[in-house]
Amino acid sequence: MLPGQEHAHAQAVSESLEQARESVATLVGCESFEIVFTDGGTEANNLAIFGQLLPPQQKKIESGHVLISSLEHDSVIAAARQAESMGYQVETFPCEVDGVVDPERVKSMLRDDTRLVCLQLANPVLGTLQPVREVADICHNLGVRVHCDATQVFGKLPVEVSRLRVDTMSVSGHKFYGPKGSGAIYVRRGLRLSPIRFGEPREMGLRAGAENVPGCIGLGAAANLASRCSSEVADNFYELTALFLNGLNSSLKKEPFLLAEDSIRIANTLAIEMPCEASRIQKAARQLVFATAQSIEPADEMTRSLQAIGRSEAQIRRTLRISLGWTTSRDEVQRAAGLIAEACDGILP
Repeated sequence: MLPGQEHAHAQAVSESLEQARESVATLVGCESFEIVFTDGGTEANNLAIFGQLLPPQQKKIESGHVLISSLEHDSVIAAARQAESMGYQVETFPCEVDGVVDPERVKSMLRDDTRLVCLQLANPVLGTLQPVREVADICHNLGVRVHCDATQVFGKLPVEVSRLRVDTMSVSGHKFYGPKGSGAIYVRRGLRLSPIRFGEPREMGLRAGAENVPGCIGLGAAANLASRCSSEVADNFYELTALFLNGLNSSLKKEPFLLAEDSIRIANTLAIEMPCEASRIQKAARQLVFATAQSIEPADEMTRSLQAIGRSEAQIRRTLRISLGWTTSRDEVQRAAGLIAEACDGILP
């Protein structure tokens, strides 16, 4: 049963789909007609990039220049590289050692033929929030469009797309307890994108094929909850991370080093350099689930993010990433700090 069919049951599905769209729009801070459902953040990033770089109606591709940050997700990097193979020139602008991009550095790299700049809102490894509004203002003053991968922020901080002034923005459902395989892209009113999938046109003609109705409705439900809870959740995250770090510092013989400590960050994400290798801590504290950098090629997102702020291979091997969730309790963070400290004590001489 598909939305848009001419019978009562299909109309009920259509109404549910539009209610979900309105909920996602409220989360993003836009109008519902500016939301296009996707199957996750990867498709949203791909649609944002190729939708702006591919010419409409399959006309000849024009050459141009694209800028992406060194902190971007694999789906942005891979899409940019594919655009490069199609004739675009792609450059990467760095972040500073504090994990934050300098807008003036971006400005210095813009060219007359720059078509698109991609900058994430928050890094999933360091937690650092990027100056998206400042970059967007610089770019728009020169007629350059901006895409923002904001998937890491929803459900952790309130987001208002009008304050960011980006042209497109990605949403991923599972980042805030929605169904896996659900997502959306914000497309600024008046902006025309080219579709990257072809068939029966749906989602304002940008996405062919039947909608994943259960996924979209689940995304809407999660968005509705995140819209109401984000401010309260953010305050709780700050309290829990402070409790965790205090517990870790007081329990370890040698204090760990919190990366990007002085930068503005989403409070639930911590990248911490430990006094011993993180993989050994992971083996010793098997009750805990945390991320360590991948030691094999190609470099994973955690490795790339740490390299982007100048960490050495040895420092990267000692770094672990901790993420807190909505249901994480005070007892759990205190227990986690104790288990990590106990594991380190068992490893260090």
